Formats: sequence, structure tokens, C-alpha cells
Amino acid sequence: MNSIQRILHRPFFIKLFNWEYWSFTTVYLCIYPVWFLLCLRARSLFFFAASNPTIKNGGFLCESKKDIITIIPPQYHPSTVFFSIPSNGNIVLRDLQRAGLQFPLIGKPNVGGRGRGVKVLRDEQDVITYARNAYMDFHIQEFVPWKLEAGIFYVRNPNQANGAITGIVYKEFLSVTGDGQHTILQLLQKDKRALMYLGSLKNIHGDRLNLVLPAEEKMIVSPFGNHARGSKFIDATHLADETLTQVIDGICKQIPGFYFGRLDIRFESWEALRAGKNFSIIEVNGAGAEPTHIYDPRHSIFFAWKEIIRHWVLLNRISRINHKKGHRYLGWREGISMFREAKEWARKLEAMTE
Repeated sequence: MNSIQRILHRPFFIKLFNWEYWSFTTVYLCIYPVWFLLCLRARSLFFFAASNPTIKNGGFLCESKKDIITIIPPQYHPSTVFFSIPSNGNIVLRDLQRAGLQFPLIGKPNVGGRGRGVKVLRDEQDVITYARNAYMDFHIQEFVPWKLEAGIFYVRNPNQANGAITGIVYKEFLSVTGDGQHTILQLLQKDKRALMYLGSLKNIHGDRLNLVLPAEEKMIVSPFGNHARGSKFIDATHLADETLTQVIDGICKQIPGFYFGRLDIRFESWEALRAGKNFSIIEVNGAGAEPTHIYDPRHSIFFAWKEIIRHWVLLNRISRINHKKGHRYLGWREGISMFREAKEWARKLEAMTE
């Protein structure tokens, strides 16, 4: 690696020349005027609340995972147990045992986003520690065995019988492949994507990063299908054929009042998913969902802006139709309160992620 390559391998330059690592504000700042034009069209700054009437705030911010999971048919989501704080780790373990959940498990905050506060729980001590360090209500979920994960964006006009898939992102988990010589840490330091998340990976794995993997042995270092946790997002929208669309449409129409959002799904294979088999919905995201296929490294920031605006227009259209059907927008005070609440949740989530 020459001197120029070494310079470009530094996190600052990786971030500078790859927009997918830019901050949320940086990505969205230039297109905020479009959002305000849509607000004018709906005559409300908080029109999105009417998009998914059965989800708090339409799923834009501060929605409760506990409330959302109750409207998803149980056969489509993993077994989950919810807990309120303060919680006793031993009581949590007892309730998990009663529910028949076995390790490994996944701990998640009841209100969250971008993978913050999500942790793999491998044993009883992990559960006790997670419960003790929880700053907000949380849930513990069975670890879905399927190895593949995708985010499928779904949109349905309330006046139409069928919906459509507007984007698919395939999630490639952050991993390293051993060479029998270098430690996991050294391998991660050679990878530009891994380098951007090295701090959190050190917190997760600790001294395990000093291990040397045998040649050709692959290790997933971040098992979360989240861009903020290192996953590579690949645009797979071309897979949205008629068969897959019918499957997803059939599922989403069983979720009352759901017209706009993204399903995060773990599944065995694309063939099985297209057949409606061997999959599990691990997350339903509403009005605040991003069309995350934009984060494919092949796409430019201009493609991202186009897709974000396209989905904003769809969100606005759905919200206005539902508003005419009697579903209300948020009032000014309610909207401001929502953003204040979201700021407080974000502070707690950061504390749970440390």
C-alpha cells in the first residue's frame, strides 16, 4: 500500500468519498425544501401520522415495537417477550423460560432505530447484564435461524386493492475470512468498511479480535442487518417480480392499517421467500422508514435523493387519502412533543449502545 493509498484508507477520507457514511443531516439537508413543499400540500407539518393509522405517529418516530407486534399475525414474527424497567434479571430469565425461548437470543429496546441498543444474548449472564443496563423498556426475541436478511419496502394506496414493492435491499453482514497468519483485528483494519465500525467491534468482541482464524474460515463479526452496524446494503429491487409482490402484499394486507413502510425479513432463500415459506419478519418500520436500497455503494447521492423524494411523495399521497377518510394528522403541540420525546429516546439508546 503506497502513501496515497494509506491516506485514502483513513476513516476521514473513506467517509468523505463514500456518501453512505455521511450523517443523516448531511444526506437530507439539500432535499428538505421538498419535504416542506409536501407539508404545504397536506397543510400540515406532521401529515405522516395518517399514513399508517394503527401505528403511533404513523411509525415516523417513537413508535412502540410492542404495539406494532400485536398487529402482525403471530406466524410471521419470532417469539418475543416484552419487559418494563426497572427489571430484575432473574425474573426476566424466568419469563423467557416460561415462553420457551432458548439461547442465543436478541435484546432490543422497545423504541429504537438504526440498530442502537440491539445485542446478541448468548447466555444467562448476558440477559442479566442487558436487563440491568436497560435505560428503557425492552424486549427479548428468539434468534431467527435463517441466514439471509432483506428489507422490503411496501406501499399501498388506501383506495386500491393491491400494493407494490418499491425497493428491496439485501443485507450482507460484516465478516472477515481468516488467512492463518493475521489476527481478526488486523484483517478488519485492512477492510475499509470494517474500519468505519472498528470502535464498536472492539466493544463487542474485546480480546477475541486478537485470535488468528484458520485459512479460509469465515467469521461474521456483526450479525445485525443494519447499515449503522456495518452491514453492506445491496440493491436487490430487481427481484421484485409478480410472485414476490403477491406474497408481500398478502402479508401486509393482514397488518391492519399498514400502507407505507419497510419489512425487515430473515429468510432461508429467495426461492423459499417467493413461495411464502421459511421466513420471519423481525421488524416493521412505518412512515420514518428509509428506502435503504439507496445505500448500495454503487449508487450516487443523486440516486439516493431521487428515491427518497419518490417515497416522500408516496407517503404524502397516502397520508392525504387517509386524512380524507377521517384519520387525523398530529397537531402542532403533538408534533413538537414527538420530536422532544424522540430526542430523549435517542439519548437513552446511545447509553444502551455503549
